[in-house]
Amino acid sequence: MKWRRVLPLAAAAGVAAHDLVQRRHALLRNFPVIGHGRYLVERIGPELRQYIVAGNDEERPFSRDQRRWVYASAKLENNYFGFGTDNDVEHTPGYVIVKHRTFGRAVPASSPRVGREAWLPCAKVLGAARGRRRAFRPDSVVNISGMSFGSLSGNAVAALNKGAALAGCMQNTGEGSVSPYHLLGGELVWQIGTGYFGCRDERGRFDLARLKDVVAAAPIRALEVKLSQGAKPSLGGLLPGVKVSPEIATTRGVPVGRDCVSPSRHAEFTDTDELLDWVEMLAAETGLPVGIKSAVGDMEFWDELTRLMADTGRGVDFVNIDGGEGGTGASPLVFTDSVALPFRMGFSRVYRTFAERGLHEQVVFAGAGKLGLPDNAVTAFALGVDLVYVAREAMLAIGCIQAQKCHTDTCPTGVATQNRWLAHGLDPELKSVRAANYIRTLRRDLLKVAEATGVEHPALISTDDVEILTGQTVGTPLHEIYGYERGWGHPSAADRAELVKLMAGTASQGGSAQPSPTAAGRS
Repeated sequence: MKWRRVLPLAAAAGVAAHDLVQRRHALLRNFPVIGHGRYLVERIGPELRQYIVAGNDEERPFSRDQRRWVYASAKLENNYFGFGTDNDVEHTPGYVIVKHRTFGRAVPASSPRVGREAWLPCAKVLGAARGRRRAFRPDSVVNISGMSFGSLSGNAVAALNKGAALAGCMQNTGEGSVSPYHLLGGELVWQIGTGYFGCRDERGRFDLARLKDVVAAAPIRALEVKLSQGAKPSLGGLLPGVKVSPEIATTRGVPVGRDCVSPSRHAEFTDTDELLDWVEMLAAETGLPVGIKSAVGDMEFWDELTRLMADTGRGVDFVNIDGGEGGTGASPLVFTDSVALPFRMGFSRVYRTFAERGLHEQVVFAGAGKLGLPDNAVTAFALGVDLVYVAREAMLAIGCIQAQKCHTDTCPTGVATQNRWLAHGLDPELKSVRAANYIRTLRRDLLKVAEATGVEHPALISTDDVEILTGQTVGTPLHEIYGYERGWGHPSAADRAELVKLMAGTASQGGSAQPSPTAAGRS
């Protein structure tokens, strides 16, 4: 019993002696032992705010309500909210309101489960406008965004890939190339970044033969050339050597244990004209649709891209716009907070540039940046998006708790880490089902909102159907805010007609009892 009292006192005395002698921290020299409490509170600050301090709609990047919706959707629990909204609708600038219609072609069903298994394909055929040999219509308007094996654990990538297979959607590989964890049933979009991982030679140069070998061996449906991303536009990246395991090294084609650098710019092209040449070469060699992913900054690039597409006949098959508010990658604070336009502003500027040259109906538009939440996704579809990509929301679905430790290799739920002990806690089989549940639920909600506006598919939601509130008495339609002309934001008339045919019998078409003999219009 005596030692039980003496040992804690001795330990505290040892810590106090160390604190008084050290010179690094003034706080600890002045307040030995108890000063450590400050650093403990700082370390667990995100957790304290999540569970104790923050209100339902205060925390960022995802509020408690938003996380609750994702978690409940992933677990097939009740994701409804009772007692009305707790959002400050009247006093929140930029608040989104979707305008339902009293009558319309489509009628949403009342059952909460209806629509979860509905087919919700892309409104356009990817690659058809440019005659790509392997053009196809994506089966899902919701897909998993680019997150590399290396930034995510193997178990997390496996869970997402198996979830994509279950949900019938595509998974973007991220720039880390195609790993064994990407080959578990889900179809892929292979993202080619500045490091050309998986398709590079021993000197780090792009190797077309290796790219074609990977394409032949994996379920790759499209190639995405990454120019930049929302988290760190035009910055590049680094996977520290301590994380470059033999498995990652083999996947990326880099040395084991050496820093793996993603340069800030591509070596295969130095201007927009050369970019289009490279895109056309990749499409010709593989037959796949080829597109670009980019955050939006200076508009000169987009002006030149659309001018060259209109004048020369060369072009990209899809454009994936990443909002500056998005980002699973770690970066300096100034890049996270202040580089690249937020999604709505950036996407609308790019879309307008294509539309002004009559190219918007020939390109499939994708978007990312918190679009895994239904209200954000509906707004994106109204602005002209054909596909949405989900990243952090998919991470939440497989267990992420928004600890914000993605860059430290200490992710407590095994999602964003290469620590074997932490990663082993994530069960790919269980979490794949949750990823699929979340994707299906998001599609269901998009379908139900579309039907509430009277149309059969979210791509048919117009800019008139969404208003942005700027005060208690001011609501402005999207087309006025973002300078759209009437009809912009929609696929072509032919694509819309085909989409309505495809959705016939798929849309839930709810309603009430059969009309009575005295119903209006019956005599």
